[in-house]
Amino acid sequence: MPPEIVLRLSHISKQFGSLLANDDISLELRQGEVLALLGENGAGKTTLMNILFGHYTADTGSIEVFGTVLKSGSPGAAIAAGIGMVHQHFTLADNLSVLDNITLGTEPLWRPWQNQRSARRRLLSLSETFGLVVNPDAKVGELSVGERQRVEILKALYRDVKILILDEPTAVLTPPETDALFATLHKLTEVGLSVVFISHKLQEVMAVSDRVIVLRSGKVVATVNTAETSPSALAERMVGQPLPKTIREPLTPGEPILELEQVAVRSSDRRNLIEAVNLTVHQHEIVGIAGVSGNGQAALFDLVSGLAFPSQGSLRLYGRAVHKPSPVTMVEAGVARIPEDRHTTGLIPDMSIWENLILETHQEPDFSKAGFLKLDAANRHAVALIEAFDVRCPSPFAIVRLLSGGNMQKLILSRVLSRNPKLIVASQPTRGLDLGAVTYVHQQLLDARDRGAAILLISEDLEELLSLSDRLHVLYKGRLSQSIAAEDISVQDIGLMMAGNIER
Repeated sequence: MPPEIVLRLSHISKQFGSLLANDDISLELRQGEVLALLGENGAGKTTLMNILFGHYTADTGSIEVFGTVLKSGSPGAAIAAGIGMVHQHFTLADNLSVLDNITLGTEPLWRPWQNQRSARRRLLSLSETFGLVVNPDAKVGELSVGERQRVEILKALYRDVKILILDEPTAVLTPPETDALFATLHKLTEVGLSVVFISHKLQEVMAVSDRVIVLRSGKVVATVNTAETSPSALAERMVGQPLPKTIREPLTPGEPILELEQVAVRSSDRRNLIEAVNLTVHQHEIVGIAGVSGNGQAALFDLVSGLAFPSQGSLRLYGRAVHKPSPVTMVEAGVARIPEDRHTTGLIPDMSIWENLILETHQEPDFSKAGFLKLDAANRHAVALIEAFDVRCPSPFAIVRLLSGGNMQKLILSRVLSRNPKLIVASQPTRGLDLGAVTYVHQQLLDARDRGAAILLISEDLEELLSLSDRLHVLYKGRLSQSIAAEDISVQDIGLMMAGNIER
């Protein structure tokens, strides 16, 4: 007998104005399987999950959980039916303990006390059974990213979840943490739980899933057994055509552009965010920085961007010391910045496209005269960049927040690269982007390197770092490892260094 169908979505459609986000989608999830859900940004994955959890109501179609029709538009009904979800951005209270986070909302409000002893026993049992080791009394704010993800999974298991949806679960994990997660998923499916695995990382989909469903433009375009497909075939199904390969050709590095010598950056409470950092980036070179989030990457980016001062050590650009870095001085010196958060620090979402494209140059003679903007010149500039970088938008006057994530990133790239910068500092440049957008961003960075730019690439995507970087460093608790040629290290080695084995 084939495994029981635990979840069935039938002919789900959802329209927002003229946009058909989900177009007659039907899918099934079986007991004990891992079903991967793939698709570009805007393919309809998020809308479909929001319909499943009752955040949206489908225009047409129905959802059945264990043969019973699920009430639409009711998150409570979805949870009661045994559906749980671990979001990419965790929903935990940092000031509460692990145990309190897990039991929050599971006991009646009228009860004047918590049954802590019973809850602790159950939590420890679940932790041991599924290999999710975590201290019940630890404050969540003190946990590593991998430990927080275990808490999220335990929170779902504590509520007797039978269907678990994981949204980009490995985005912030080291390779050893990813391996541990996959081992946990194997144990979960062995006892009959079913998993929907949403990811952009095709190698991980191949490693962990039993079946794959591919969405494109709101429709299901493929349903395949994982054993019968390949990463290249899935990528082509996602984008509708073969993806061009980005190839990093070996180049001879030029003059040093950025030099840090014994640099430290302190927080407002005098803690060292990075310390004793030695780093050099040359012309025609991409230097990658690997590390788990929170190990000093933000401080390093802020330093090179002019947003932070070195508390000790020296920073040199083009061989000259920079004593008082600021965003203005760094931009004027030819430093281009691609921030990690394109929504809050990369762009101003409520301003238009043309306004965002001249944010760093609006005072230059090309766009300003006697304190007044040259609107025609700014508009022509925007039209040229939109065409050159294939930004999909209605017009230069469109509001930025209406663009997709990929088009927002193209907007930042067009602003950055159109000035032919000498130094580019890029933090998580492809986070959350689909394969087509990732390929585009990678090629733009390689082209800038070939033209002579020096690039400091900060990323948690190890495959990205290995494919783009000429040399790599690992940042762990504010300290930087020695430089390593990308050809001389593996993903596994980098993962061990990211976990604390910084000497190699």
